[in-house]
Amino acid sequence: MKIFNAMMAVVAGVAGLSVMPAPVAAQAAAATPLAIPASDPKLNWGPCPPIFKGSCQIAVLHGDPGRPNADVLLKVGGGTELIPHLHTSAERMILVSGRLRVQYKGAKPAILAVGDYAYGPAGLPHKGICLSKESCTLFIAFEGPVDAEPAALQP
Repeated sequence: MKIFNAMMAVVAGVAGLSVMPAPVAAQAAAATPLAIPASDPKLNWGPCPPIFKGSCQIAVLHGDPGRPNADVLLKVGGGTELIPHLHTSAERMILVSGRLRVQYKGAKPAILAVGDYAYGPAGLPHKGICLSKESCTLFIAFEGPVDAEPAALQP
C-alpha cells in the first residue's frame, strides 16, 4: 500500500506554505489507522516555509496542513538554525532524531534529546538550532492550520 502521494498539494491561505507534500490517505479515510516509520523512504519530503534558510524539509504524515490537526515531520540539517518565528496554532513536538535547542519568548532555552517533548502555545515566538552533526527530525502536531511567520523574541 502506498503511504504518500507523489504529487504536491497546494495549500491555499497558509502563510509561508504555498506547496506541501500531501498524504495519500484522504481525509475521507481519516479513521484508517497509520503506522509510519520516520525513516520510511516513501515519505514525501518537501521544502520548509521560505522564512527558514538552510537544510529544512517537511513531510506531512496525516491531515491537511491547511486545516486543523495536521501531523508533520520537520527535518533540519545539523547546525541549521530556525529563525525566530511563530505559528497561529499551538504545536506539540517530540524530537525523533538529533539534538535540538529550542527557546520560547520569556523562557530559558531547552535542549531536546531524542524522545523529549515540547509544547508551544499559539502565537508565542520561538527559535531553534540543531546542535547535532546529523539532522534533527521533529514530529509536530499542529492544532490549527500549519503556518510560520518571522517574529521577534525580544520585547
